[in-house]
Amino acid sequence: QVLLVESGGGLVQAGGSLRLSCAVSGGALGDYTMGWFRQAPGKERMFVAVISSAGGDSVYVDSVKGRFTISKDNAKNTMYLQITNLRPADTAVYYCAARPVGRGLRALDYDYWGQGTQVTVSS
Repeated sequence: QVLLVESGGGLVQAGGSLRLSCAVSGGALGDYTMGWFRQAPGKERMFVAVISSAGGDSVYVDSVKGRFTISKDNAKNTMYLQITNLRPADTAVYYCAARPVGRGLRALDYDYWGQGTQVTVSS
């Protein structure tokens, strides 16, 4: 059973930065395509970024390009999301997710999910 645990969320002012982490256990990070999603109150869970199993390919939703960076350390079995220049619209619960093969841009593409970490951006 693959378990994902997010950490690193918090309350920050607009323009600030955070680094979210997703620790993986029960499986090797290098075997999975990994994604970040976010869900604001009353809204659907939305795709943010994805990174390939080898780490060489990543895709971002347009609204975060240039501000968010997805990365992974397979040796540490941990994925990261570096977030800069935070905006109030980035306020959401951020989830990491894993799927064994192939790129996934939809929540339903993923088999494993963490419990989420709250990011709140004040203006």
